[in-house]
Amino acid sequence: MKKAHIDSVPEDCWQSPAGKYQLIRKHLSLAVGGVKDVGEWGGGHPFDVELAKLPPGKSNFPLHRHSAQSEFYLVFSGTGLLHGEGDPQTLRAGDIVFAAPGEAHRIENTGPSDLEYLVVSDQPRADICHYPETKKYFLKPERVTLSGDQADYFEVGD
Repeated sequence: MKKAHIDSVPEDCWQSPAGKYQLIRKHLSLAVGGVKDVGEWGGGHPFDVELAKLPPGKSNFPLHRHSAQSEFYLVFSGTGLLHGEGDPQTLRAGDIVFAAPGEAHRIENTGPSDLEYLVVSDQPRADICHYPETKKYFLKPERVTLSGDQADYFEVGD
């Protein structure tokens, strides 16, 4: 068994080049022996847990959907919007969200203070994250981003 205190977990700050997307995270499962993007099949945990903080006016990521990964969110404080396929839904403290594989999602902070939430995601052996607005794909565990439209199989390997 491994134990850590949340105060000892360093914050990981990420921001997109233009500043539209920004996220401050504490990778809680990594602090107790987890391995990034690796489940039990590779010596990691069956799920990943992080404490996320989204500054006012920022979104966590572009709209995206996972092919295999499920995500669970618990909002602790702040207000925002949950974007998906339909109209955005309001987020506030106490809200819980489950995003199943194939469901597009993005969180936006619309309030005056940080939007803080817990993220719990499973660790599938592989996952493809599709960004429909940019037609990009992110492959895990390779952590490779691909861009462009789909090509016929024989066009790329013929």
